Amino acid sequence: MYIVVGLGNPGEKYAPTRHNVGFVTIDFLAERHSVKVTKIKHKAVIGECEINGEKILLVKPQTFMNLSGESVLDIMEWYKIKPDQLIVIYDDIDIPVGKIRIRPSGSSGSHNGMKSIIHLLKSQDFPRVRIGVGKQPEYMDLGDYVLSRFKPEEIEPMEDAVRRAAFAIEEIIKSDLATAMNKYSK
Repeated sequence: MYIVVGLGNPGEKYAPTRHNVGFVTIDFLAERHSVKVTKIKHKAVIGECEINGEKILLVKPQTFMNLSGESVLDIMEWYKIKPDQLIVIYDDIDIPVGKIRIRPSGSSGSHNGMKSIIHLLKSQDFPRVRIGVGKQPEYMDLGDYVLSRFKPEEIEPMEDAVRRAAFAIEEIIKSDLATAMNKYSK
């Protein structure tokens, strides 16, 4: 079993923002696997599917970004899964728009959702797929930037990054993390 968590903020107001690319990736995976992510459980909306014979739980925490760990911890305790069975997808300002990076573990960087998850799990040893949203302009506050919408010229690269992130997650489940990293991290 794998728990695949996309980070974001709930509500229409936040749907088209940089901070919600994790939610967008979960929606893309759900569509690919004909599952609805609507069941309310564990402070999240969830949907279940199978990929390569593995049970997969697609998760969009509803706690708002800074408290994402509450939902993730609740799910991991309920299903009694280990950190290597968790895959987290989130936005990263240190990666150019439209690029993705896959890692087996690591720090939270400046991402508050990841800080919450790492703090509550007491571990940073779980796979993650980071989707680049680019650096904020010098004149802009980081919070305002990640809650801003993509520029028109950024939309196509972001849609491509979301697709590649979803394919990478499928590859992690079907093959392994190293194969996914070699094939999709660029």
